[in-house]
Amino acid sequence: MIATVKDIAAFEGQTVTLSGWIYNVAGKGKLLFLQLRDGTGIIQCVLNKGTLGDEAFDAVKALGQESSLSVDGVVVRDSRSKVGFELQVSAARVIGPAEGYPITPKEHGDAFLFDHRHLWFRSKGPHAILHVRHLIIQAIRNYFDSRGFLLLDSPIFTPNACEGTSTLFETEYFGRTAYLSQSGQLYQEAGATAFGKTYCFGPTFRAEKHDTRRHLNEFWMVEPEIAFIDLDGIMDMCEDFIVEVVAHVLTHGRHHLEELGRDLSVLERVQKPFVRMSYDEACVIIARLAAENPGQDPPINPVDPEDDFGATHETWLTKQYDRPIMVHRFPTVVKAFYMKADPENPARALGVDLLASEGYGEVIGGGQREDSYDELVRKIHHHQLPMDAFEWYLDLRRYGTVPHGGMGAGVERLVTWICGIHNVREAIPFPRTVSRLTP
Repeated sequence: MIATVKDIAAFEGQTVTLSGWIYNVAGKGKLLFLQLRDGTGIIQCVLNKGTLGDEAFDAVKALGQESSLSVDGVVVRDSRSKVGFELQVSAARVIGPAEGYPITPKEHGDAFLFDHRHLWFRSKGPHAILHVRHLIIQAIRNYFDSRGFLLLDSPIFTPNACEGTSTLFETEYFGRTAYLSQSGQLYQEAGATAFGKTYCFGPTFRAEKHDTRRHLNEFWMVEPEIAFIDLDGIMDMCEDFIVEVVAHVLTHGRHHLEELGRDLSVLERVQKPFVRMSYDEACVIIARLAAENPGQDPPINPVDPEDDFGATHETWLTKQYDRPIMVHRFPTVVKAFYMKADPENPARALGVDLLASEGYGEVIGGGQREDSYDELVRKIHHHQLPMDAFEWYLDLRRYGTVPHGGMGAGVERLVTWICGIHNVREAIPFPRTVSRLTP
């Protein structure tokens, strides 16, 4: 009977076949203690030379780490095992021997590990992180699908910039210039006017020449858009969304988080309500923190009221609270052309950033979109964007414009925060950065 480590408890006392790779092996006389990894988990397999015979026993003993094999054996309860069972092996068949596996228990530098990324995520840490990523994506889809959103795929090739021209990957497109999408949002606005509420979920590209632990040039983002919604409604959705995603991971992936040594109490406190503050209120708090904490490295500098936060500001601000916070109404001058200005204070935009706890910073950005045709035309001119590329976008204001808005949540930022890891590059299977295009 073919089994997997994940479901091994269902086969107690039975003889099963397990296939996988050697995670570790130790010998003690006529016994071999083999840690078998099958992709769903790791289980100890006990091999007795007298049972297997000399040839089969010696063949397994000679195998290196990550050699593949199949074993037959009886599933026996073992309280010392993480999975609660071990396998008493009666037969073993070598499939693919391996020698000199490059990732060993010794310490390796980040560059070496990312050079061997195709092998590295066989290890426990990356394995757990990518399981959590899967659960986060599952929760995201469940959230929107269960609330009547239509999945509407936005194109990857676009004729125009969405969030400024300085971070675009340009490509030739049958004699014309095209760009890899920075965001699917503009197309979701078209979707919202047709279906009420839609979302896209896919890769996005930013050509920023940053090479730090916080940057990727290709990442995944979910972007819902809703007709007839205001900023308060958008903030309600962001809050509800984060609570549900975190709860899903805690329910279904707690053992993965424990494998990573994550402080689960931090995630268990991700409950409504979140603190909401205006950008101006946040600036006052940051100024107070700067005054109360002189000599910090890096320093906490007060924020220019017409500028944007930096990573240090977000870190200090979020460390004052035990759960995520939402900062709304940032300066209009630092926001994209499509963001609607606050009618009561046009110097502030009707947007919001949701900042994760523990200094992880922005994981969601959203807000209301400009729904006035004349104002949108003015902004396109002001940002010196090509008018002809946005004629279709202006049609959404010509023909039945409505208040509308949405948000964008980066998967890798969510993974980094929920897993409690340091480097966003670990949050995606194959990171793409300024210095990395392989493997």
